[in-house]
Amino acid sequence: MKFLKICPVILLVFFFLCFSSPSFAESGPLEKIGRGVANVAFGPLELVQQPLDVAQDKGNIAALTYGVFKGVAMTVAREVVGVIDIITFLMPLPGCTDDPEDIGWGYGPMLRPAWVIDREHNAFNFFYDDNSMCEKF
Repeated sequence: MKFLKICPVILLVFFFLCFSSPSFAESGPLEKIGRGVANVAFGPLELVQQPLDVAQDKGNIAALTYGVFKGVAMTVAREVVGVIDIITFLMPLPGCTDDPEDIGWGYGPMLRPAWVIDREHNAFNFFYDDNSMCEKF
């Protein structure tokens, strides 16, 4: 019974020590849980993003067929990977390094690209404005 009273204190100290480390926030567990939540919340954007990507590479007919199927598959993959990232955010996983050519354990993404929408997959400049003031400086 005493252990049940001490366990929350031990967890609180553990989280404080882990989250206060400067290296913890750089491609570590905090980014991993953020990526997991983003993948679960915004995974359905793959239904729009994949047909747009396929249309750029293979044309509109391929986007209407193959792109839609690819979008459904990537949505399911994003959701599953997001849940795994949320559950295992404190643990490094094998083969999940930041560099895709590197081997070993890490907090990097299981799925590439790591985020649903990134600068390379930004249809119509909706999420990242190419004309923003930050880009000009």
